[in-house]
Amino acid sequence: MAQDLNAPQYAKWGSTLEEKQQNILNSNFLKESCDNRDYDAAARYLNALIKSCPEASSAIYQRGAIVYKNKINRAKSLAEKNAYVDSLMLMYDLRAKYFGDNPKQGTAYILDRKAREYVIYRPSDRAGIRKLFREAIDAGGENVDPETVALYFGNLCEDYKTTDEVTPDEVISEYDRLTPIFENNPDAIESKNQFDAAFGLSGAASCDNLEELFRKKLEANPDDEATLAQAVSLMSRANCDGEFFFTTAEKYYNAHPTSETALSLAQGFQAKGEYDKAIKYLNEALATETDNIEREKLLVRISLVDLVAANYSGAAAAARQLRELNPENGLSYFVLAQCYAASAAACDGIAGQATFWAAYDTMSQAVNLLQDSPEYLENAKTALASYRNHFPTSEECFFNELQPGARYTVTCGTAAGVVTTVRTR
Repeated sequence: MAQDLNAPQYAKWGSTLEEKQQNILNSNFLKESCDNRDYDAAARYLNALIKSCPEASSAIYQRGAIVYKNKINRAKSLAEKNAYVDSLMLMYDLRAKYFGDNPKQGTAYILDRKAREYVIYRPSDRAGIRKLFREAIDAGGENVDPETVALYFGNLCEDYKTTDEVTPDEVISEYDRLTPIFENNPDAIESKNQFDAAFGLSGAASCDNLEELFRKKLEANPDDEATLAQAVSLMSRANCDGEFFFTTAEKYYNAHPTSETALSLAQGFQAKGEYDKAIKYLNEALATETDNIEREKLLVRISLVDLVAANYSGAAAAARQLRELNPENGLSYFVLAQCYAASAAACDGIAGQATFWAAYDTMSQAVNLLQDSPEYLENAKTALASYRNHFPTSEECFFNELQPGARYTVTCGTAAGVVTTVRTR
């Protein structure tokens, strides 16, 4: 059946029947020329179509891109190549102009393709590369491809390292601005890894750079919550531990107490040996945390920090909570056993020696549960041998009327109330 070129769908192919016929014919010739790799002929049909009916079909510009990419690869001089690159970019510009509202391959998609082509064919135009990628990302909005973001940011970081065109402020600001894109696309793991690696290797996110940047901003507007939040987030990622970080983080935490910020503060104060402050923030984080997996992690940290700080009652209390939450977590027994043993010195005679029975029993459970944790397992085994050496002798048990194998309730120290078994060295 012959096509009715007067139908509405053919209106964009020309204003007269003859124009429509010729333009549709040229479109077919363009396709055939591309299929036959006759790109000189294809270019003639392409130019005729752009001049006569630029809004007729997006295929004109898709094939135009094919034509000019092949011409770029066959160019005999730099000037000729540059001219073809300009023509290739024009194909994307015209496609965006006339078909930017396409629901599947609209402006965002077209600008994305343009930026990717530009970095291939104009790799030395660093400012141009950054500009086109930013335009593509802005056009994509919430639906931008995470891979595009990673490509852009990788180029930005490379330019920071190799040119004087990019400042550390710009790298830091862009990292913070673009990070939510990956948070909203949890499956984009590879692109997220590339994004984070580029930031880490750039050198822009040093604590000195971050402090210089945010000190200026906060001096100008000390109570700006957005700036405080950004400063705490970026400095936490960079593991900053200077006074400026702690002052800023505490100020932000006082305004917006969150588990995440409390953990950052606790980690910093722990590294500085300020265990009281570390425990304060860990307990505040625990008070607001409802997820049991996260609560378990917090209780582990609280018990270990209190243990290092020689706050044995606090460590034991946290370890017991941990044991109640997850009886299979060997660290609860690891900490409790050490708390029991540490309290023995405060107990007289056989009462002090008896705490080592409880410590030995508890550390034995830790050894059984820490088989997959070599960083703790060897210490646990060493502690077992040490605790056995503190058991009373046969004579000491005899004089205290204690029979080996009998049940015994510890009466002193952090192990008070624990039921154990009488044993000798």
